Amino acid sequence: MKKPELLAPAGNLEKLKTAVDFGADAVYLGGSKLNLRAFADNFTDDELYEGVKYAHDRSRKVFVTVNVFPRNSDFKGLEEYLKTLYELSVDAILVSDPGILVTAKQVVPNLTIHLSTQANSVNWKAAQFWHEQGAKRIVLARELSMKEIEETRTNVSKDCELEVFVHGSMCISYSGRCLLSNYMTGRDSNRGQCAQPCRYKYYLMEEKRKNEYFPVFEDEKGTYIMNSKDLCMIEHIPELVNSGVNSLKIEGRMKSSYYVAAVVKSYRQALDAYFENPEGYKFQQKWLDNLMKVSHRAYHTGFYFGQPNQVYETSSYIRDYDIVGKVKNYDGNSHIATIEQRNKIFEGDKVEILRPEGDNFEICVKDIRNDVGERIDSTPNAQMIYTIVSEVKLKKDDLIIKSKR
Repeated sequence: MKKPELLAPAGNLEKLKTAVDFGADAVYLGGSKLNLRAFADNFTDDELYEGVKYAHDRSRKVFVTVNVFPRNSDFKGLEEYLKTLYELSVDAILVSDPGILVTAKQVVPNLTIHLSTQANSVNWKAAQFWHEQGAKRIVLARELSMKEIEETRTNVSKDCELEVFVHGSMCISYSGRCLLSNYMTGRDSNRGQCAQPCRYKYYLMEEKRKNEYFPVFEDEKGTYIMNSKDLCMIEHIPELVNSGVNSLKIEGRMKSSYYVAAVVKSYRQALDAYFENPEGYKFQQKWLDNLMKVSHRAYHTGFYFGQPNQVYETSSYIRDYDIVGKVKNYDGNSHIATIEQRNKIFEGDKVEILRPEGDNFEICVKDIRNDVGERIDSTPNAQMIYTIVSEVKLKKDDLIIKSKR
């Protein structure tokens, strides 16, 4: 039994480092071209070089998404871009289009190719086909059940790696192949510009079709007939491992560093606990508690064990906690921690410390001072550097989170 890779999103360089520090075996990110997160803080070549070095120095991997559905004009400059990625020593590229796959095989034959979930691989014959075309790994469609994943693992070549999503947003369309955004806003989801119209509030009306009814459940806030729940498989680590997949993927390149840290940590701890003692493995509630604190919609197991339900009441995220700061350094003699602000914090606030190892713990914020040493009662909304007193030793890059209740 081989431990699956834990694969985390990296929307920018800070999130890449956070994912690596909190236990991800690999990260996936968007470079400067042809990826499906046009509005993320995609990596410049210089940032990508730094990110790859940071990951490789810690024996982790970096995968770059090149997974749009390209038009003819998109192939201009593609060969040079692929060569740049190869020269930067990225570990693999994710593609969904045969044209990009063929181009990669021609110009960078030694660069590993993963097939993106955008290619909608929902059966083992399709997975085997793509593997024979040169894809080392197939990212299976989110719409597969656990039984179908197991059948795919049984029937494809042993050297064909399989990757599945285990956490994050679900899509109303087949693994992201949606034209609704393009139709309504002119922003093409298949080219990285989705406006998420499936999260909008709608009223359904058809005046000419008598006696044809669509069940729409509505309250004073409206109805959200296409709004999906978020995927969460933290309680099913044994089943995921025993399915034989090679990689467990977390969605969320647009999410915060706090989201990346908390989600990676929970899945890292759960995976490690299972492999330390498979027979005596027990799910720990603290893993789910961490996931409940980050920004999310109602959780569900997606298509793994049946059809997922929608969220009809609201499209809003549940945000019970905020990140309020990141520790830059800590002076053990004075017990003073220097904090980089992310959200407002007040004297006397009780906050939690989130770090890669160990459980979260709570401290009370004391003696906030600004960068010139003046005592203040609270930090402003604008970002600043401030200090606090903590008798508990804090570490560089600890995340400070606070309940919004």
